[in-house]
Amino acid sequence: MSVIEYPMKSYIETERLYLRQWQASDFVVFAAMNADPEVMKYFPKLLSATVSDIIANKCQQLIEENGWGFWALSLKEGSDNNDAFIGFVGLNQTHAEMSFAPCVEIAWRLRKEFWGQGYATEAARASLGFAFSELALDEVVAFTAVINQRSQLLMARIGMTDTQDNFYHPALESNHRLAEHVLYKLNRQQWQAV
Repeated sequence: MSVIEYPMKSYIETERLYLRQWQASDFVVFAAMNADPEVMKYFPKLLSATVSDIIANKCQQLIEENGWGFWALSLKEGSDNNDAFIGFVGLNQTHAEMSFAPCVEIAWRLRKEFWGQGYATEAARASLGFAFSELALDEVVAFTAVINQRSQLLMARIGMTDTQDNFYHPALESNHRLAEHVLYKLNRQQWQAV
């Protein structure tokens, strides 16, 4: 992994990917992804293009301000458009009303045609490397609905550990099918030992 200057800010390069600042061309693809029932299976609802654009703008703004965040993800090679948006992966400061907040979380969301190829794992590992090496964080968390086994497998694959400290997401009614969440953590010492 290397951090390279990218128009005004840095981006992260892995073997196959760029974790980069958002571009205007990403927004329409992001909106389509957020309207895909399969991609959004473990989210409370599909997102309108307007809400999707608000989220993308916020991601762009936070990267501009901090130099990191939920990076837009694109392939280096093997695509007709090598800079095409395939999803996002990265880090976010969460201050939501959760017992473990404030903290920095790692999260991801990819277009379904890019699932199962190791892209999320590769980008998540690069994000963790940035978190522990560049930001010198002590710990990174990840959380998802109990029923989202796919994300939990990815969390385990990148070295995170299930805390067994499940919680109910404060933005959801307690009887909502997605309300109960698992909490995974990884600290710097564990990361260095991998």
